[in-house]
Amino acid sequence: MKQPSLIGLQIHALCYVVANLIQALVWWLFTPDLHFWPIWSILGWGAGLLAHYWSVHIARARRRAAS
Repeated sequence: MKQPSLIGLQIHALCYVVANLIQALVWWLFTPDLHFWPIWSILGWGAGLLAHYWSVHIARARRRAAS
Protein backbone atom coordinates (compact mmCIF):
# COMPACT_ATOMS: atom_id res chain seq x y z
CA MET A 1 0.00 0.00 0.00
CA LYS A 2 1.26 3.45 -0.89
CA GLN A 3 1.97 5.97 1.82
CA PRO A 4 -0.51 8.83 2.16
CA SER A 5 2.21 11.40 1.45
CA LEU A 6 2.98 9.76 -1.89
CA ILE A 7 -0.71 9.59 -2.81
CA GLY A 8 -1.04 13.28 -1.94
CA LEU A 9 1.90 14.11 -4.21
CA GLN A 10 0.38 12.15 -7.07
CA ILE A 11 -2.96 13.92 -6.67
CA HIS A 12 -1.16 17.28 -6.53
CA ALA A 13 0.74 16.46 -9.74
CA LEU A 14 -2.43 15.32 -11.52
CA CYS A 15 -4.27 18.50 -10.54
CA TYR A 16 -1.28 20.57 -11.69
CA VAL A 17 -1.24 18.96 -15.12
CA VAL A 18 -5.01 19.08 -15.67
CA ALA A 19 -5.45 22.67 -14.47
CA ASN A 20 -2.53 23.98 -16.48
CA LEU A 21 -3.62 22.14 -19.61
CA ILE A 22 -7.06 23.73 -19.25
CA GLN A 23 -5.50 27.17 -18.82
CA ALA A 24 -3.28 26.64 -21.88
CA LEU A 25 -6.33 25.54 -23.87
CA VAL A 26 -8.26 28.63 -22.78
CA TRP A 27 -5.30 30.81 -23.79
CA TRP A 28 -5.03 29.06 -27.18
CA LEU A 29 -8.77 29.33 -27.90
CA PHE A 30 -9.41 32.89 -26.73
CA THR A 31 -6.19 34.93 -26.50
CA PRO A 32 -3.45 33.34 -28.66
CA ASP A 33 -2.32 36.78 -29.84
CA LEU A 34 -1.47 37.85 -26.27
CA HIS A 35 1.53 36.70 -24.28
CA PHE A 36 1.35 33.17 -22.87
CA TRP A 37 -0.24 34.16 -19.55
CA PRO A 38 -0.64 30.59 -18.19
CA ILE A 39 3.12 30.61 -17.65
CA TRP A 40 2.60 32.42 -14.34
CA SER A 41 0.42 29.63 -13.01
CA ILE A 42 2.74 26.98 -14.42
CA LEU A 43 5.80 28.52 -12.76
CA GLY A 44 4.16 29.46 -9.46
CA TRP A 45 2.32 26.24 -8.94
CA GLY A 46 5.32 24.31 -10.28
CA ALA A 47 7.44 25.77 -7.49
CA GLY A 48 4.90 24.53 -4.97
CA LEU A 49 4.81 21.12 -6.60
CA LEU A 50 8.60 20.96 -6.53
CA ALA A 51 8.56 21.79 -2.80
CA HIS A 52 5.95 19.08 -2.25
CA TYR A 53 8.11 16.56 -4.15
CA TRP A 54 11.12 17.58 -2.09
CA SER A 55 9.24 17.14 1.18
CA VAL A 56 8.03 13.68 0.19
CA HIS A 57 11.17 12.21 -1.36
CA ILE A 58 14.32 14.12 -0.50
CA ALA A 59 13.53 15.11 3.08
CA ARG A 60 12.28 11.60 3.88
CA ALA A 61 15.51 10.08 2.55
CA ARG A 62 17.57 12.49 4.63
CA ARG A 63 15.56 11.69 7.76
CA ARG A 64 16.03 7.97 7.12
CA ALA A 65 19.79 8.40 6.64
CA ALA A 66 20.11 10.46 9.84
CA SER A 67 18.39 7.87 12.01
